[in-house]
Amino acid sequence: RHRCCHKPTKIYDDSLQPCHKTEYLEKYPGYGNVCPPESCKPKPQFPQDQGRMDGISTFKSDYLPHDVKTPLRTQAEYRPKSGKIDLGTVYQRDYNPHKVGPVTLARPRERKHTSGAKVDTIPTYRDHYKLLKGQRTESCKVERPYEPPSERFGNPSTFQDDYIPRQPNPPQSFKPCDAMPPEGPFDGNTIHRTAYVVHELQPTFVRPKEEYKPSDQPFEDLTTHQRDFKGTPGEQAKSCKPESRKLGSDPFKGTTEFQDRYQPYLVTTPEFHKPREYVPPTDKMDLNSSNRLDYILHKAAPRAPIRPAPGRKTTGPFQGKTTTKEDFQPWSACPRGIIKKEPQIQKPTGRFSGLTTFRSHYIPHQADPPRSFKPAHAVGTAVPFKDETLYRTEYTPKKQEVCPGIHPDALGYVYVNTDSQGHKFYRQVSPERSGSSCNAIPKEVAGVS
Repeated sequence: RHRCCHKPTKIYDDSLQPCHKTEYLEKYPGYGNVCPPESCKPKPQFPQDQGRMDGISTFKSDYLPHDVKTPLRTQAEYRPKSGKIDLGTVYQRDYNPHKVGPVTLARPRERKHTSGAKVDTIPTYRDHYKLLKGQRTESCKVERPYEPPSERFGNPSTFQDDYIPRQPNPPQSFKPCDAMPPEGPFDGNTIHRTAYVVHELQPTFVRPKEEYKPSDQPFEDLTTHQRDFKGTPGEQAKSCKPESRKLGSDPFKGTTEFQDRYQPYLVTTPEFHKPREYVPPTDKMDLNSSNRLDYILHKAAPRAPIRPAPGRKTTGPFQGKTTTKEDFQPWSACPRGIIKKEPQIQKPTGRFSGLTTFRSHYIPHQADPPRSFKPAHAVGTAVPFKDETLYRTEYTPKKQEVCPGIHPDALGYVYVNTDSQGHKFYRQVSPERSGSSCNAIPKEVAGVS
């Protein structure tokens, strides 16, 4: 039966249990009572209390401090060298000065065709443009003198038509009748004042401040670096600067190639166009506009404001008494005392011992060394290692089969049906396509697309 390399999808039936068996479990035979080797991994057990940890490692117990003495490195005194510095370079030494002629220009010289004659021609704009005298347009406005109206403005507003003056009615007073205050003094005793028992407070415990006692030993301000590092004397580093060599000739004194080849040319200055001189007009400017000339000023009186009829004003005294003023009277009240509950837990009077439960019940135990899992007898290096297994000796390589669900038409398979686990079964069309050396292929082959 063909085993597909794809995983089952289970999209048709969820009730069936999935098959977790592989080809290795079905075809691999067992060999006698051969058990797998035991694992050397320790079992996960909870370690028992093996006593208090010493805190000393193997390095601390075996390490012996040694006094390391490093030689102190003294810096050599700088002494400037005597003599003059030679500033000659390789270019000054290897450069050979030679005469260079002027460079011939490949571009011809620029020629300007200029003449000093004056242009007397008239442009096209001046020839065709003719100044026309325009006439002033007359105003189409009909001149009518303003006549103010002799009658009063008779268009009342909506407020004046709909407003009806009414007499204001005073609101009804909800002031209660004259109430008589209670006779006798005010009784301000409460249940808390009568039932509260005053208790004496105990003085709080104040821990005395310890006095500072300076140490009698001298302060060790010497660090490990200052104690161990003393410096090692060494030679002064050699300079990588090359030796200076003095040259006889100075190539920078003299003419350059640009000075030899450059030839000055005569250049004429360009002619600039001179603008015409501004001549201010001699006539006076007329600043009158059409509005200033045609406007006629009229004397009109401002219109009267539209106001409602004045209401009636009350001449009686103002009633400023309210319910709060009549009923509220200041009372002489004393401040209340502090409402404090009785403490349920009494405060300790003695000194704090500072001993915890862990310190009082802890019993130190001696630690046992861990058990070594190293095998007792190891195999010698002289004996050759037998690395042959049953899988290496009895393994027969098999030909890899192509799944028909990937390309069924190219491999010569036809789709038959699909089972509940999602496997698609295919049937081979021409059985002669399989070789004689391969295994016999059944009629129906399973695959997953």
